[in-house]
Formats: sequence, C-alpha cells, structure tokens
Amino acid sequence: MNKINSIMLAILFASCTADQPDYDAMGTFEAVETIISAEANGVIKALEIQEGQELRSGQVVGYIDSSQLVFQKQRLQSQLEAVLSKRPDVAAQVAALQAQLQHAIREQQRISNMVKADAATPKQLDDANTQVTVIKRQISAQQSTLGITSSSITKEADPLTVQIAQLADLLAKSRIVNPINGTVLVKYAEANEMATVGKPLYKIADLSTIILRAYITGVQYPQLRLNQTVTVLVDAANGKYREYRGVIEWISDKAEFTPKTIQTKDERENLVYATKIRIKNDGLLKIGMYGEVKFSGSDNKQ
Repeated sequence: MNKINSIMLAILFASCTADQPDYDAMGTFEAVETIISAEANGVIKALEIQEGQELRSGQVVGYIDSSQLVFQKQRLQSQLEAVLSKRPDVAAQVAALQAQLQHAIREQQRISNMVKADAATPKQLDDANTQVTVIKRQISAQQSTLGITSSSITKEADPLTVQIAQLADLLAKSRIVNPINGTVLVKYAEANEMATVGKPLYKIADLSTIILRAYITGVQYPQLRLNQTVTVLVDAANGKYREYRGVIEWISDKAEFTPKTIQTKDERENLVYATKIRIKNDGLLKIGMYGEVKFSGSDNKQ
C-alpha cells in the first residue's frame, strides 16, 4: 500500500511540476521598422524592390518622373547666364587706363632724369607727377564703378541661383534612395503609380538584430537591470528549444495589463512591465515569433 502511495505521489508531483513553465517571461519578436516615403511628386518610373529583399544604405532602388523639374532648371540656368553676361569685364575696361598709366610713369621717370641733368624744368616734372596721379585716380574710380555694377548684377542673379539649388534638391529627391541596411518587409507602391510627397513606398527593418518584447511581473521587476544578459528560448523541431543570448536594453517604468497573447510565469499577476531584449539574429528569428526568457543564471552564459 505504501508503495502504491509513493507511486501516486510521484505521479502527482511530476504532474504539478509539468504545469510550471520552465521560463520567467514570454514575448514576441519585433524589429525597428522604418517606412520609406516619397519625397517628390510624380509618376513612379521605377521601384526595383521585392518583399524579403535585403537592401544596403545608399542603394538607389527607383526614381520618380522629374522631366518638368529638369525643364525648369534648364530655363533658370539660361536666365542666370543671361543676367551674368551683363557683368562688366573690369580688367578689359581698365586696360586702356592701365596702358596710359604705364606711359605716364615712363614719362615721369624720363623727365625726372632730365631735371637732374638740368635738361628740364621742375614745372615739367610737376606736370608729369600730376598726370600719373590723375590716371591712378581714374583707374580707381573706374574700378569702383564697375565693381558696384558687377555686385548689383550678382545680387540680381542670387534669387535665380537659389531657385536652381532648390530644383537640384527636388531632382535629388526624385531618386528613391534606401537610407538604411535592412530587409524589405512590405512594398506599398508599384511602378507607374502616382506618388505624392509623404506617400509610403515600402517598409524596411534591420533584422541582423531583433528585439524580443517580453513582459515581467512586479516581483521580477526589481531583479532586472539594463544591459543584463538573459537566455532566450525559441521553439525548435521535435519539441526542443534553440537558445540565444540576449541583452536587456529597455525596461518600462510603467505597469500595464497583461496582453491577451502573452502568458506570464505567475498567472495571478494582472499588471506587468514591458522589456526589450536585443538578440543577434542568425536568420531563423522572425517578427511575430514567440520567445521565452530565463533570467536566472543568464549572466554566466557565454
């Protein structure tokens, strides 16, 4: 009879033990998802991406029709060239006075030598000096006038330069350039569709690392810290688990009701705290999969 009781107790103990899940928290995998939107208006001429495709940062994946922008830029560039062509050639217009100055300086030097030899009068030297001074002032005045004219024309051209720069920016935004490394999750648009600024084109996420959003009870809350290493378990074949090393990167400071899709270790707890655990993805972890977390002994796991 005692033997039978022992067997019954062993079975009951095993049954009770089996009812206790061998993990401390459960959650689902997610990633930081980025929606890439159009930055220009027009018809999408090409969008060469597929869902599941891996893209690199800076990769050109398509473009939006920019013909009208090109025409506008060409028109503004022609206007700019026409305005700038009015700028005076200061060097050319002062060249004649520079030649006169060089001649006057040579004459000044010749008369100076003649005065030293008593072959010319001081009055003649004074006249030569005056001639040099007058021509220098004429050159200075001419350069000032031409400089003012050139500056005025440059200011007249500045608005055209700004408009051309704006069009160049719009043309650059007509090229659809992928901004981050990642995998295309959803494609929202196709070639030949109309795009407007802000229209979503596709959704992308970097899946090289993935986040498990798990929920912990109030009892567990004081036991966890940021950057703590934990063990993450994911279902594998034949009822086994694949183990991953994860790092807690965020712990919520506000309690919330347990999500319906999540079961915590202590089912009596109604309020839980969300955590984010970052895990290096070996390619087998997918968004939406369930994962289980073990906190105890995790810091010693390599």
